[in-house]
Amino acid sequence: MGDDYCFACGEKNPIGLHLIFDFDGETITTRKILPKEFQGYNGAAHGGIISTILDETMCKFISAKYNERAMTAKLEVRYKFPTPIEQELKISAREENQRRNIITMRATVETSDGTITAEATAKFAVVALS
Repeated sequence: MGDDYCFACGEKNPIGLHLIFDFDGETITTRKILPKEFQGYNGAAHGGIISTILDETMCKFISAKYNERAMTAKLEVRYKFPTPIEQELKISAREENQRRNIITMRATVETSDGTITAEATAKFAVVALS
């Protein structure tokens, strides 16, 4: 199995998120409407799903900008408000810093009215995978 079966972005994963990304050179973005199947509390997305989407968006930035693979070394998520299900969300990530093979990233989840419901910072280690 290759990356096409990734839970977050894999096209062939029947239960995956199927995230599609746009990269402008500075920021990577994806949009997603989460169905009820990803609910935690009534009307709100499960925090683990939000964490997964933030992590994947930051990792995809590295792939898009550097054409490298990276693994999450440290991830910190701050949940500011419940993230609604069944509404379009915008998830964005950008690079903050790079030192050798460690890249520090920041990402946010935003509702259509501009409310940031969650934000994350992470350190990724660029790795050679075989």
